Amino acid sequence: MADNSGFGGWLSRRLKSTAWGTAGLFFIVGIVFWGGFNTAMESTNTLGFCISCHEMEDTVYEEYRETIHYQNRTGVRATCSDCHVPDPWVHKVVRKIQATKELYHKFMGTIDTPNKFEAKRFELAKRVWASMKETDSRECRNCHNFNSMSEKKQKRRAWKQHENARAEGQTCIDCHKGIAHKPVHHLLEEEEETAESEQPAEEPKDEAPAKTAAVAPAKPAAEEAEAEAPKTEAAPARQAAAPAPAPAAPAASSGGGAIDWSKVQPVKMTLLYPGQTSWEWILTGKDHGGARAFKKGDRCSECHRGEEADMGAKIVGGEKAEATPIPGKRPAVPVDVQAAHDGTNVYFRFQWPDTPHTPVPFADGGKMDPDNQTKLALMIIGEGVDKGELAGCWATCHHDSRYMPHAPDAAKLGAAGDVTARIDTSDGITKYLPDSRTKIEVRGRNKKPKGGWDKLKDQAEVDGLLGAGAYTDLLRFRSGGQASNGHIAEQRIETGGAELTATGTLADGVWTVEMSRPLKPGTPGDIDLEAGKVYTIGVAVHDDYTTARFHHVSLEYRFALDSAEAELNAAKQ
Repeated sequence: MADNSGFGGWLSRRLKSTAWGTAGLFFIVGIVFWGGFNTAMESTNTLGFCISCHEMEDTVYEEYRETIHYQNRTGVRATCSDCHVPDPWVHKVVRKIQATKELYHKFMGTIDTPNKFEAKRFELAKRVWASMKETDSRECRNCHNFNSMSEKKQKRRAWKQHENARAEGQTCIDCHKGIAHKPVHHLLEEEEETAESEQPAEEPKDEAPAKTAAVAPAKPAAEEAEAEAPKTEAAPARQAAAPAPAPAAPAASSGGGAIDWSKVQPVKMTLLYPGQTSWEWILTGKDHGGARAFKKGDRCSECHRGEEADMGAKIVGGEKAEATPIPGKRPAVPVDVQAAHDGTNVYFRFQWPDTPHTPVPFADGGKMDPDNQTKLALMIIGEGVDKGELAGCWATCHHDSRYMPHAPDAAKLGAAGDVTARIDTSDGITKYLPDSRTKIEVRGRNKKPKGGWDKLKDQAEVDGLLGAGAYTDLLRFRSGGQASNGHIAEQRIETGGAELTATGTLADGVWTVEMSRPLKPGTPGDIDLEAGKVYTIGVAVHDDYTTARFHHVSLEYRFALDSAEAELNAAKQ
């Protein structure tokens, strides 16, 4: 047995004691150091620290205070560090080291004034977006998770886009740029090319068009009133209310020839006021948040069905996409739509409540179309129309059509003799399809007018559209005139309506319009209807003596013959 009482034992005990003491000392120092380091690091993660410099307090902090991340119904607040500093410790330390570069620029005065900050804002934002993209929006996912989302508690459009993002492996920042600070993400569109139709065009040869709604020179009275048109007058409170339900179809009717409408279940459509939401508007991300989804192939109705009245209320009062609101105009029109066929003809029946007259402030006498109290149009979109099955009627509406912001004036129309020789511009620029143009200016870069009214394809190509199915069949009822059967390709073309029968009555405050036409007219511009095929349709109502874009329109609907799967089914009787 070893003797530990001598010098060797003493030395051994001494060394052990020293080792333990040293270890203890390092342990205590480590705790103090770690506590101090961690406390110091966490103190730099507070809101107070982040806004301690006026560059942040006077700019992004003020913007952030107006967002849902600062104040909301649940009282859960996400501060600067929640979004900009990683939670995992290793990544947090790396981020803090990177922040020393920001301190360097603070001391150098790189962004020490609001003007300097604004000059750098887009560049700084792009760096943050890129970082979030690389980390799969790690900080966003501290609070937000696909698996925790509820379909019942999200709007239709939100749920649809989150499902798309999950399926395509997208991350939060792909869609949610600019949610906490001044939005500058639309500037990305000026750096990137995303579609052939958006390639830069030649520089404009004349002045940039005005941003207010322009009026085509078709009617002198309308031209005079355009200068007097109100810009953003608030609409009466009743505009925000949901529209009254359309009346149910009568128990029986002999209208539509042999059709008994009491046996046809109506489809309840809500037609919204679209304002200046043109084809170009739909495709521009800074105007339309769903532009990305639409370009990828989502139908308008996949996101917006069920909220038409709410959208119409925002637009009709001038809150969004309308520079010349009409005070008192209703935001939406509920329409009951029925369809049937007898093997030879197809029949449609439309019913909707009339509205009290609300004078148009920029029309002579308050009525834009005094000869027609109401008009109804049914569009059947051809299979060859670009994105027609997604957008429906919106494929025909452009930012340079009459009464739209970039409508050409008389001088521009007169200078485009080759174009005006081919299309009728006596009533301004009417509806047309993008397929008929060599280019559509979508973004309006460098103040270029949006649209493509003067970019006509050559005549042979335009003629080929009918053969390719790239046109829209148009059926119209007029309360004060003859019905018309026509089509839309390079312009709106209407005939006398020999193959179309359309009648309408106003009784007890309800409009009833019935239409019929052959299933297979076999004539150019008319779409043959046959069982087994699905067609895209849209409905528009010009109520209260209005014309042009001041109508109400439906989202796109799927129509078919003898198909229970169709959104509007025409069953045989």
